[in-house]
Amino acid sequence: MSEQQELQPAFSIEKIYVKDMSLEVPNAPQVFLEQAQPEIDMQLASGGQQLDDGYFEVTLTVTVTAKLPEKTLFLCEVAQAGIFQIRNVPAEDLDPILGVACPNILFPYAREVVSSVVNRAGFPPVLLAPINFEALYMQQRAQQAEAGNA
Repeated sequence: MSEQQELQPAFSIEKIYVKDMSLEVPNAPQVFLEQAQPEIDMQLASGGQQLDDGYFEVTLTVTVTAKLPEKTLFLCEVAQAGIFQIRNVPAEDLDPILGVACPNILFPYAREVVSSVVNRAGFPPVLLAPINFEALYMQQRAQQAEAGNA
């Protein structure tokens, strides 16, 4: 490989996997007799860490809770992770890759796992809407900047 090729920015997916998964149905079997439409709440969190030179693990955690006014139907949490090779990228570009590009890749996998697990638990599948990770990233940066100025 030539020196110029070695210095080219590189990004590749090495592995995508479910790091952790849990499902709780605290009020079973009574919840299966309920006819009311539950309120679905979704929470997201993501984080990245360097594993080795040029290798990073990014984990996207999706928590979905279905509730009726007086009880929880289910709580499903999936930590979808990936190992990414990222090389020759300027330091200022690394954070957006880990905070936007990688979660964008992981989210469809997490969405499928949540839907499948909830369905296997006896509930209708939960179909999560697409997420704008760039907007979330910019919002987090603005909050951090605000907190830094406080």
